[in-house]
Amino acid sequence: MTAIGLASDHAAFPLKQFVKKYLEEKGIEYKDYGTYTEDSCNYATYGHKLAEGIEQNEVERGIAMCGSGEGISMTLNKHQ
Repeated sequence: MTAIGLASDHAAFPLKQFVKKYLEEKGIEYKDYGTYTEDSCNYATYGHKLAEGIEQNEVERGIAMCGSGEGISMTLNKHQ
């Protein structure tokens, strides 16, 4: 299994940290596409990075998180 991509905005940063810890405990490889702090940011920036990582076969699938889950999902749905 290839790595799982992760992406979040500032609102979901703590949740992403929790997911990273879970994946590490299970021995599952992941690639973090950002954000890397709780500083305010645009979810679309990191959603596009994750989608591009999937399109370029850097990761097989991804987990994307934002404050509501809707904005980052709409961003990801703009990609194949």
